[in-house]
Amino acid sequence: MTPFGERLAALVAERESQVVLGLDPDPQRLWPQTAVTGAGAGAADARAGPTGVAMRAAAAVHAHCRAVIDAAGPACVAVKPQLACFERLGAPGWAALVATVRHAQAAGLLVLADGKRGDIDVSARAYAQALVGSTPTPFGAVDGVGADCFTASPYMGVDTLQALLAVADEAGAGIFVLVRTSNAGARDVEDLPLASGGSVWEHVARIVDRLGAADSPAGLASVGAVVGATAPEHVARMRDLMPRAPFLLPGVGAQGGRVEDLAAAFAPGRAAGLVTASRSIVDAHRGGTGGAGGPAAAARAEAERLRARAWSLG
Repeated sequence: MTPFGERLAALVAERESQVVLGLDPDPQRLWPQTAVTGAGAGAADARAGPTGVAMRAAAAVHAHCRAVIDAAGPACVAVKPQLACFERLGAPGWAALVATVRHAQAAGLLVLADGKRGDIDVSARAYAQALVGSTPTPFGAVDGVGADCFTASPYMGVDTLQALLAVADEAGAGIFVLVRTSNAGARDVEDLPLASGGSVWEHVARIVDRLGAADSPAGLASVGAVVGATAPEHVARMRDLMPRAPFLLPGVGAQGGRVEDLAAAFAPGRAAGLVTASRSIVDAHRGGTGGAGGPAAAARAEAERLRARAWSLG
């Protein structure tokens, strides 16, 4: 089975894009036409009480995500569904997630499941099976979501990451470990100094590098790092510590990060830096003059603009 790092590098070259389209659907902020279409699709279930409401909301969310993928996907290499946005809708939301994953992959895109999983080894394996693998049962294997990679939290230790990685390897999938995130509160933990020297995030970066070297001896590693674009002053140091890890770079656009400040991320090659944007693409029609042509046209234009900016740094 082709390792994830190789698949990622090949697809970035093929699609000439490093853009990851974030899907964080809010049922109250869906594109207008998809809200109507999706709700209508589930109208027959309205009499089923709360379950019927969840089914209608999930149908609308799925219609929205399909429309966003169809509009902006051609300018992207992957999509990144935020799992919580689907899970909060219960079982219908999970079904909408699976359908969204299938639609994105049919469009030639990788799928990065953003759930930031991390737990003891037994639970970690279950999380990974649910996202990128399958679960053996006496009745046969039960397939998971079928994503190509997922985000993981390192804060329960290396053994938890190894359990996640073992399942990912079997599926030819990758993981992206939180190293230095884009939120303001990252400084509360990740920037803390260690008695042995350096910061918490530098220690985590070394773990990511070791796991990636062991898992992928050559080329782009299958163990990547989540590196917030809102703290570009750390990116060069991170690249020194993780020379072969693909970087997932959230925080561009709505959170204030700028692609132009992230050049060090792309030093090993274009596929080594993945620029993720959600609201700045999906909500492009809501600001300034970006709404000309409707949500789909505005999203495609913003995704193409981001693709051109990131590609120029390669």
